[in-house]
Amino acid sequence: MAKKVLIVYAHQSSGSFNAAAKDAAVEVLTAQGCTVVVSDLYAMKFKATATAEDIVGEVQNAKHFRYAEETKVAWEEGKLSPDITEEQRKVTEADLIIFQFPMYWFTVPAIMKGWFDRVLTLGFAYSQEKRYSLGLFKEKKTMLSFTTGSHESMFSANGINGDMNVTLWPLQNGILHYCGFQVLAPQIFWAPSYVPSEACSTMLEAWRKRLQGLLGEEPLTFTPLDCFDGEKGFQLKPEVQEKHAAKEFGLTVGIHLGKPLPPNNQMKAGV
Repeated sequence: MAKKVLIVYAHQSSGSFNAAAKDAAVEVLTAQGCTVVVSDLYAMKFKATATAEDIVGEVQNAKHFRYAEETKVAWEEGKLSPDITEEQRKVTEADLIIFQFPMYWFTVPAIMKGWFDRVLTLGFAYSQEKRYSLGLFKEKKTMLSFTTGSHESMFSANGINGDMNVTLWPLQNGILHYCGFQVLAPQIFWAPSYVPSEACSTMLEAWRKRLQGLLGEEPLTFTPLDCFDGEKGFQLKPEVQEKHAAKEFGLTVGIHLGKPLPPNNQMKAGV
């Protein structure tokens, strides 16, 4: 069965490196028989702010508006705004979602953060019972593909920007894995604006090569939800801590047990 791919794309220019990376993904994945849909957020003029306008009709509590609870009810009643409903349809149909963007201030651009805030609503994308390894999207794969404004050395454990693994933890664990997605290793294009055109071509060619086998890749490693005790504040269970007590590194970037961070935990599968 042909796979369905959604590319959520955030760049203002069709002449950008991000546009070239997006176009390469469309071309290579389509050639493999995939159905590829692109949500071009700037072209769509996608609204970035999560407000009561995202609900059609009256809200439940106008005096104390709570976005998560209100949109959950609206989702259940089919009263979310049409732009959110359309993006949720795309997510539901997709087997793989690629987020293509330039890294702004160590995270995604505001318009893409707005996509996360508005599209991944409570009930549709997660619940208290359905999150992390038990998440609603555990059958789907996703990944970040992005450009940086700094060279790779600056995003190292000894670099001025700090370890890129740490930078990626809130995005990959706190958003994508939280919703249950299998998160593939990120595709990082290091400082394309500051390297020769030949180096940019080499990066794009490496991306094209990776895309050939992307659908078969193993996801990054995250600690399963059942390793935590829900009755004790979702702390790591003693037996899990004991099992890893003698190991050199922590479990993951975020759940490090006070140990050195496992190298490339958010950058490469199998770590």
